[in-house]
Amino acid sequence: MKAIEEVTGTRFKPVWIVALLALAALIAFPLLQPDDIYRQNVLFQTFLLAVGAISWNIVSGFTGYVSLGQSAFLGIGAYTVAIISIRNGLDPFLVAPLGGLAAALVALVIGLIVMRTRGHAFVIITIALLLLFQTIGLNLGSLTGGSNGLTLPLPQWNVDYQNFPFYYSMLGIMVITHLFSMWIRRTKFGTGLIAIREDEQKAGGIGIHTTRYKVSAFIASAVFMGIAGGIYAYYLTFIDPRGMFDILVSVSIVLAVLVGGRGSIWGPIVGAFIVQPLNEATNVYAKGSQSRLVFFGGALMAVVLFMPDGIVTTITRFFRDRRRRGRGVASLVQDAISTERPKLTVLRDQEADPSSALLRVEGASKAFGGLQAVDACSFEVRQGTITGLIGPNGSGKTTMFNLITGMMTPDSGEIEFRGRRIEGLHAWDRAHLGLGRTYQITRLFRQMTVLENVIAPLSEFRWRQLGADGMHGPEKDKALELLNYVGMGKFGEERAGDLSFGQQKLVELAQVLMLEPRLVLLDEPAGGINPVLIERLAGLIQDLNQQGITFLLVEHNMPLVLKLCDPVIVVARGSRLAEGHPDEIRRNPLVLDAYLGEGSDDDELEPEAAG
Repeated sequence: MKAIEEVTGTRFKPVWIVALLALAALIAFPLLQPDDIYRQNVLFQTFLLAVGAISWNIVSGFTGYVSLGQSAFLGIGAYTVAIISIRNGLDPFLVAPLGGLAAALVALVIGLIVMRTRGHAFVIITIALLLLFQTIGLNLGSLTGGSNGLTLPLPQWNVDYQNFPFYYSMLGIMVITHLFSMWIRRTKFGTGLIAIREDEQKAGGIGIHTTRYKVSAFIASAVFMGIAGGIYAYYLTFIDPRGMFDILVSVSIVLAVLVGGRGSIWGPIVGAFIVQPLNEATNVYAKGSQSRLVFFGGALMAVVLFMPDGIVTTITRFFRDRRRRGRGVASLVQDAISTERPKLTVLRDQEADPSSALLRVEGASKAFGGLQAVDACSFEVRQGTITGLIGPNGSGKTTMFNLITGMMTPDSGEIEFRGRRIEGLHAWDRAHLGLGRTYQITRLFRQMTVLENVIAPLSEFRWRQLGADGMHGPEKDKALELLNYVGMGKFGEERAGDLSFGQQKLVELAQVLMLEPRLVLLDEPAGGINPVLIERLAGLIQDLNQQGITFLLVEHNMPLVLKLCDPVIVVARGSRLAEGHPDEIRRNPLVLDAYLGEGSDDDELEPEAAG
């Protein structure tokens, strides 16, 4: 048990008792019923389906990329093992790991291409690739045997062992694949994959290299499928392209995950142990007729209709909501916000000139058809300041934020951060340079916990960092420290989507601080939250600024802008209109005319009146 907890990072829970008892029963079954070859074969097929379902869940459940070509890796592993063992006279069991290696290499090459697509295009491409491999197998007769297939050597072990080696090897692969999936879910890699599923654009903005994450997930989903394919080929002793690259196998894998619970840890196994025996039972009782498909499809349809999120996910949500109702909904206690500063390692560069430009925008433009959202806009944000960016609705403020953070590409102009041109960099590269952002409408990963939301960001990309345990150790300690700092420490295990809007604002600030940024872009931080929380948020911004973090703030709450910001930049119709001290800005006639309308009185921009 301790060994399992070390691998998966999961604390002991009652579910492990059920799982271990079930595993013990599966191990004992062939020993207790050695002559029941039929049920052993059904269980073997179930283990194989479970391996495919768990593997598919990594790329489609965790990452959100739905593939209907997963069985291609089964075929690649099968043919790799068959060809090598036949031509070299090797035991297929010894060659099986090479099936996983071949599947991983193919997934790497394919992933670099297909993981750039998403949605329906990705699904269609995966189906096309599966059919492509089938066609290749049929036409490379000298290598694959073509439509005649390949016949593997018969097992050489004593007949008294029957199919035990096949049974236990596939059971072992299923267990290892499951532990591998659990380990992924507990790591920074796993939280990054869930973030991509929830909001891929936002994930890139907090430093997650989405391309490398997605390709890595694609490879992870292929390895054990390839190994299982090699053993499956030996089990069948005969393989052909149509059987090994069969789309119905992929469909069965998808159905198993949907029935069990997509994105959950235990769902794929539960689904496999429902779908495969049900499929076998309907086949037996229907005596091979097509009527079994009606019964089988109807049962699956019932699960999808009444439990659309799958059995495991539905049950888990039921008990979670029940516990939540029992303890009541936690509320934010303002006095609980920590006065102890977080230990941010990226502070003000003491050797840098405080008056130097940390961010420089020169002639940036962005048009959407005939609408010029940003028009040759230029401004600078000096290091160590809280700079305000104000203007009427539709003046291009949020578009400018999108250009700076990499959500959009400017049509022309230059954007320079820390002395480096960044308009051509990906969003995650800008985050690694120390550029963070919050949103007017918060974009937390709603299905993740508050703690996972804060753990997910990456201030830099290192391959070894992906394996770091996000739920324990330094990553968790740092995330909790930031949550305590903003007053959300007791909400760590709450689902982000269950928080109030104001609470989400605080969590998003903590999430950005996990990047240890040099510049934070705040898009209407006071929008939609109560006045007491606005004051608290203003205090946090001022305190963080004293620690060396520079802010660029878009806000319509003028008292907050005039209290926090110096200088204030005014934009109108996508261009800079004025810049200066708050006192100068609120008395500037051009600003009054553009921001409040022609003939406005300057008293309208006084703090008391603006409130």
